Amino acid sequence: MMEIDIGEVSKYVGKIVTIKGWLYNKRSSGKIHFLIIRDGTGYIQAIVEKKYVRAEIFDLYDELTLESSIEVTGKIREDKRSPFGYEMDVESIKIVHKTLDYPISKKEHGVGFLLPIRHLWLRSKKQWALMRLRHTVIKAIRDFFDSRGFILIDAPILTPSACEGTTTLFETEYFDEKAYLSQSGQLYMEAACMAFKKVYCFGPTFRAEKSKTRRHLMEFWMIEPEIAFANLDDIMELSEDFILYIIERVLEQRREELKILERDISRLESVKKPFHRVSYTEAVNFLHKNGFKDFPWGEDFGTPHETKISEAYEKPVIVHRYPKEAKAFYMKEDPDNPDVVLCMDMLAPEGYGEIIGGSQREDDYDKLLKRMKKLNMPVDDYKWYLDLRKYGSVPHSGFGLGLERTVQWIAGVHHIRETIPFPRLLEKMYP
Repeated sequence: MMEIDIGEVSKYVGKIVTIKGWLYNKRSSGKIHFLIIRDGTGYIQAIVEKKYVRAEIFDLYDELTLESSIEVTGKIREDKRSPFGYEMDVESIKIVHKTLDYPISKKEHGVGFLLPIRHLWLRSKKQWALMRLRHTVIKAIRDFFDSRGFILIDAPILTPSACEGTTTLFETEYFDEKAYLSQSGQLYMEAACMAFKKVYCFGPTFRAEKSKTRRHLMEFWMIEPEIAFANLDDIMELSEDFILYIIERVLEQRREELKILERDISRLESVKKPFHRVSYTEAVNFLHKNGFKDFPWGEDFGTPHETKISEAYEKPVIVHRYPKEAKAFYMKEDPDNPDVVLCMDMLAPEGYGEIIGGSQREDDYDKLLKRMKKLNMPVDDYKWYLDLRKYGSVPHSGFGLGLERTVQWIAGVHHIRETIPFPRLLEKMYP
């Protein structure tokens, strides 16, 4: 008997096939049983009619429990009335493993109950849709940069120094010295772009932020392109093209998943170039008029401020030229205003906040060294980074996109913890 995946049933209409999967749900009208089967590639309703199957097959219904693994054989037919588009008329059923006392029922469960059983929660329909959407976003990210001549360069996870400040570092032992879990691959990408011109890294990053907001994880994935001979305007333009590419891919391939997530697809379809662009100072003025009249010029935006700004736009907004003292040491001063740096944050609409942060890097050796000394940084730890400004230095720029925050916005889900298979949260690291 031919074994197929549910995701390809449209190719087998009128044929008898076998599907191996798990029982997602069931109901009965007496002489007809309805089984919802999932196999990881999709869902299908299998119809078991008493007059068409052997008695022992029909009677298996009472034994079948949610999430039991089964093999079902029958004929595939198209049915436009079905929410799945196709159904199977069952001829035989084989129970592979009978599940007892499956902890997740069809009623609503709280997150406090579900997080410790994340290994099982992943089987739910919403989580299935989210992980498939995440997969498509990851593939689109790689395809975008690969098609534009970027080279993938893997950055180390263990690093000898900080990239984004020492307050959010995870420290660990590295034989007889200290090491840290990477906050970003950016500094290494700056070295790589001097060798390959256009590069990117894509991997896990770690921030020891003691935050419980709906947009924070301790471990998350980040894509970080870096380009030699590029300025701030170049990466703002690139970031717009990048986001549009991802959204177009998701709309092309994951409409069914967006439907399961009850996402308003029109909000994604309305995202077109050009994106809105406002300076930090313009954004502060906006906040002063919209509930944050005491926000001081010079501070970085927090979650409430980003939310308020992004809620004002129907598509992403790029905020650029933040105060120098609020940003990282490696950002280049604006030659027209030394109080700000040539940087940008992209805020997703609908209140989802920052999904991209980037800047033009300081490419002058003396200016960078002076800045590091002013901040009392351990200059010797960054000798290799300073070397990049001694040997063939060029203007260069890059950004980082947080994968989970991007998926959170595109999927329209409230909390970021649902966008990663096994979230690492403050005081929560199980399973």
